[in-house]
Amino acid sequence: MSDLPTGDAAETEESVPLSEIVYAKLRRSLMKAELKPHERLKVRDLAQQMGTSETPVREALFQLAHEGAIEIRPRYYIRVRRLTQKEYTEIRDIRMSLEPMAAERALPHIDDAVIAELEQAHEALVRAEASGDWQTALQANFDFHFGLYSRSGMPTLTEVLEGLWIRIGPILSELYPDAHPTYAGQHQHLKVLEALRARDSYSLREAIRMDLIEGGRNLRHHLARYEEEQAAQKGRRRK
Repeated sequence: MSDLPTGDAAETEESVPLSEIVYAKLRRSLMKAELKPHERLKVRDLAQQMGTSETPVREALFQLAHEGAIEIRPRYYIRVRRLTQKEYTEIRDIRMSLEPMAAERALPHIDDAVIAELEQAHEALVRAEASGDWQTALQANFDFHFGLYSRSGMPTLTEVLEGLWIRIGPILSELYPDAHPTYAGQHQHLKVLEALRARDSYSLREAIRMDLIEGGRNLRHHLARYEEEQAAQKGRRRK
């Protein structure tokens, strides 16, 4: 996470409360899977990293806790929430309705330059996966999806999707290396790009929907295994 704005950048944002700036930075880190499930968040450390006092950090963390992205247990810990398999599946099902809508609404605003930008993001994803650079892969995947959705011309819809991604972002970090996305045929991102070039709204919606199903299938299995292992460990401790 980068520091808060300084100099000219600070002057342009001087009317924005520090807590909102801190909140935006933490929110983006969650969406990009830079923060991991159950990762501890220390107010003092975050304040030092961002070059601010502890108060705006606390305010931002309370807001994120209210949104279900982190959990706060006073005097014990502040940490990133880990979604259960059931929670992940519920959010995925909601995304399967909203993300195809966002993609379809973006279609009239997509030109060749945007398609090239999305293609570059996908190529960066493929290269990062091949080299084992998992964080770059997660960043590229985020850039691909929101590079499309942010052009929907529907700011409320984009905000809702961001609210879902701050909750699923951390668990997406477990895609690699234990739940690597696999596809029965062509990568669904390529089908998204084909649909954009053809201005085919139906195929675009279907490609987004199938990307969520196929791309997240191994993660759902991984989360189920994790919960089974945790339950078995608890059972052994009780004996």
